[in-house]
Amino acid sequence: MIYEKYIRSPPLISALINDTSAAFEPVATRAYRVLEHMIVTLELVPSSFVTEGALIERLGFGRTPVREAIQRLAWEGLLDIRPRAGIAVAPLHPGDWLRVIDARRGVEVVLARSAARFVTREAADLFHEAALAMQKAVISGNVLSFIQADKQLDEALAIAADNPFAARVAAPLQTHSRRFWFRYKADTGLAESAEHHVALIRSILDGDEEAAAKDAKKLMALLRHHAEAAATR
Repeated sequence: MIYEKYIRSPPLISALINDTSAAFEPVATRAYRVLEHMIVTLELVPSSFVTEGALIERLGFGRTPVREAIQRLAWEGLLDIRPRAGIAVAPLHPGDWLRVIDARRGVEVVLARSAARFVTREAADLFHEAALAMQKAVISGNVLSFIQADKQLDEALAIAADNPFAARVAAPLQTHSRRFWFRYKADTGLAESAEHHVALIRSILDGDEEAAAKDAKKLMALLRHHAEAAATR
């Protein structure tokens, strides 16, 4: 499978675990970030089983933060805790990508409009960093770095929008969508995806609510197009 060349990413996983810039975050949050990345990049293979003990050993964090991370990911539908059987990694059914995008589209427009209206200097800096990281990832062809930049953009959007309710709805959908994109489009969709994301960032930083909403819809339309193609494979 094409995506297999991206599955093993020990240097990036290690960097996430040892990220000193995230030292202020609760350990459970750091554990969540690493596990989420492993699920999105298919290092934790869809439909496979893992154990809590194996994840604790892999991450090097304590039992409590890893357990909290597992429970959060289970609530988001990325893991399935099965007593006495282990922890199942969510399967990847191509048709589900369409469902994710259909659920995500409306809330992304809400976030984009709000971000354009309320963006602060702090959030603007985060958007600039995400755009730069995406552009560098495209130039180097580094899909894993692009995935991280996409996550940065989603977090910047949540901060700028100043709407925690919408952000909480969007976050798990964004993660599921990122996972599908990695599986089905990572080999060919880097530049096109970056172009749409950067256009959205530009509209938000311009404070143009209508343009931001329009660009969010365009991005969702692109992802839906990819999802439709994946569903027919």
